[in-house]
Amino acid sequence: MKVLVIQPKIGMGDMVIYLPYIHAISEKYKSKISILVKNNSRANELLLDDEHFEEILILDRTKNQSGSHDGIKGFLKLVNEIKSKKFDKVFIFSGSLRYFFLTKLAGIKNIAQYPLLRKKDNIVTSAKIFTENELNEIISTQPFLKIKQEKVSKAKQKMPSEYKHICLGISASGPTKRWDIQNYLSLCEKINSYLPSKFYLAGGKKDQELIKVILDSNIGSNCKSFSELKISETLPIIKNCDICISNDTGWLHIASALKVKCLGLFMDSPVLAYGKYSKNISVIVPEGETEETTTHDTLGKDRISFEKVYSQAIKILS
Repeated sequence: MKVLVIQPKIGMGDMVIYLPYIHAISEKYKSKISILVKNNSRANELLLDDEHFEEILILDRTKNQSGSHDGIKGFLKLVNEIKSKKFDKVFIFSGSLRYFFLTKLAGIKNIAQYPLLRKKDNIVTSAKIFTENELNEIISTQPFLKIKQEKVSKAKQKMPSEYKHICLGISASGPTKRWDIQNYLSLCEKINSYLPSKFYLAGGKKDQELIKVILDSNIGSNCKSFSELKISETLPIIKNCDICISNDTGWLHIASALKVKCLGLFMDSPVLAYGKYSKNISVIVPEGETEETTTHDTLGKDRISFEKVYSQAIKILS
């Protein structure tokens, strides 16, 4: 059976969170899966070594309507592209009418989809309920990123054993979700004074100024930036880290799916949606908040306790 999955979220973290359900679909049908995703999901790199996937199809739509799948012509182009693949079944992790009509016009007879027109949901709960109902089996929310062992071993050889290795997810989708870079710098210095450590600065080219603050500091010689690396090149390094300390960003979810112990700093995003699905994530919320009250518009980045982050990090490292 040829199966298509449509996963319309844009982030790396979202792509990781959907993995348990996509893996379950592949295993249920004993078939490799084709997946339609947006380019910013970085699925091509994240899923490079994952045997569950047959093909990564990129949905080329842009804000300025210049993508090859934008507009009516672009929609019909995508219909023909999907139709040519002759899929037997599709799972649509969205309530969008656009995706329903897309797959209907592409001739896919068996369509499983979220309730039409549903907008807001808990990403984990919705995906779990939807997939479990369709497959008639219980599915763990814990994701796993597949990576070849030889890549992990090769990266480990370059990471000196006399140090602790710490991934820092300093990036974020917006400034309200980002712990101040000076806090991360102070954290590096304090941890290193207690446990000699190497730090891996998980961020992209848009984070160059933040990365520069740490690289230009006294601790800079102990640090390596991910900004010039491909996502696929960072995975073996993260896999060998002792801990990931991170804002609620894609790097946190990647590290969790690589079975790394994570300390997630949630200050302006919903803990119950993004912080509780994985046994590898321990959560720190702003002072005065709870896991239940920390959500969008909490605006608590200045209330994340430095001492709490430090003490919990040392506890995990020890």
